[in-house]
Amino acid sequence: MDWPDNVTDTLCQLAYTGLCTSLACTVLTGLVMLLAFLLVRVLASRARAGQDGSVVTVGFFHPYCNAGGGGERVLWCAVRAVQIRYPAARILVYTGDTDAAPDMILAKARDRFNMQIPDTNLQFVYLHRRRYVEAQFYPHFTMLGQSLGSLVLGVEALLSHVPSIYIDTMGYSFTMPLFKHCGGSLVGCYVHYPTISTDMLAQVQSRSATYNNRRRVAQSPLASFLKLRYYKIFAWLYSKCGSASDCVMVNSSWTEEHIRAIWGKGEGEVAKVFPPCDTTHLAHTKGDREGEQVRILSLGQFRPEKDHPLQIKAMFELRQILSEEDWDRMRLVIVGGCRGQEDWKMVQDLKDLTKYLSVEDNVEFHPNLPFSDLLAEFSKSTIGIHTMWNEHFGIGIVEMMAAGLLTIAHRSGGPLMDIIVEDAGARNGFLAVTPQEYAAHIAYINNMGEEAREGVRGRAAASSDMFSNQQFEAGWVRATDPLFAKFQ
Repeated sequence: MDWPDNVTDTLCQLAYTGLCTSLACTVLTGLVMLLAFLLVRVLASRARAGQDGSVVTVGFFHPYCNAGGGGERVLWCAVRAVQIRYPAARILVYTGDTDAAPDMILAKARDRFNMQIPDTNLQFVYLHRRRYVEAQFYPHFTMLGQSLGSLVLGVEALLSHVPSIYIDTMGYSFTMPLFKHCGGSLVGCYVHYPTISTDMLAQVQSRSATYNNRRRVAQSPLASFLKLRYYKIFAWLYSKCGSASDCVMVNSSWTEEHIRAIWGKGEGEVAKVFPPCDTTHLAHTKGDREGEQVRILSLGQFRPEKDHPLQIKAMFELRQILSEEDWDRMRLVIVGGCRGQEDWKMVQDLKDLTKYLSVEDNVEFHPNLPFSDLLAEFSKSTIGIHTMWNEHFGIGIVEMMAAGLLTIAHRSGGPLMDIIVEDAGARNGFLAVTPQEYAAHIAYINNMGEEAREGVRGRAAASSDMFSNQQFEAGWVRATDPLFAKFQ
């Protein structure tokens, strides 16, 4: 088909205009980023010049330090380890918890985690732009939005105080190049869970529907293709940010495997430091576990990835296989931290699900439970349950095992690779995937004899010793000593 000359000329002009516009936008974006980098670097240099250069400062970037979850236990154990190892160092905690005074934050941490945290040489740097890292701020492209938002929060932190050593303990890896190249800080990180993993890429590529891959996206070849491109670009950016770290610590074999794959780290470049669990204190938690109720304790923050609906569905399945008498004795007790409005909405959604499945009389919810009340729940519970797929580690799982609970976790991630053993004669817990499997394990435990139960409890308690606070602090010091060597 022959095109008229005027149509051909118009198409050529449009193509040329589009190419020029795209090139101009790319160049302009590059210039803006370069100018922003130079500006932040100059401002950071001025901020550093006004500080006492003779004092080694260690900045922990943890915008939700008052949340009371497993990540916060890592933070406060790390702070205490630095205080003991380097008492002259000044510790800064960058936090967005502007509604809590320092003494309130420390009091909550001491109560929740049952640990002594001295306030010597400890200072909180309050950040007022935390909303830029909250998921509800980015209904689409959430990972990228939160990561770029962390740069906004990171700039605020950097210009408030430039630390000698910067450690990200919450997974905001995009802040590491900022502190290294603009602030001149040595940089370390403790990775609980990779922002993007090879499993996530595989899920999108196989078009599997999950909590972070909506069904309508999974069912569309075009949407899946575009999302996979987006994930691969983000994975490349994530790897570049990871290369800025002078010290990389991970919390499990699963996380180590994925960080090494995405960040391109070799042998010896990633230190596996299992997170701290209050195993000593929980080992003495004993109560009336053989009472009228069989309490099934769930411990974990209220987030989509924890998959609390699976626990409620397991209760529905359990009702189908138990006698009415046994069912009346069952109680699922869900304990977890709520950080914001989205978390509280999730709690309400879960309550609605219990009513929909007609198990509401057998499920209890206890958000933000104080530590003393949590210990009481440990002492009364017989079974522990955890349902997150590819849980990076599972502090709550170890805590339940240490407290003597017969624990059922998801057959994936840290629980599968590091924590639970199902071999004959060595069993210290149970693994499951589907609601039916969880229900079957609960029914099996309910029918176990006391001698068999004590055998599993004893092995679980013994295996939990390797995840103690003392083991964590020793591993943390070994991994971070090279960061401090420059200042000695």
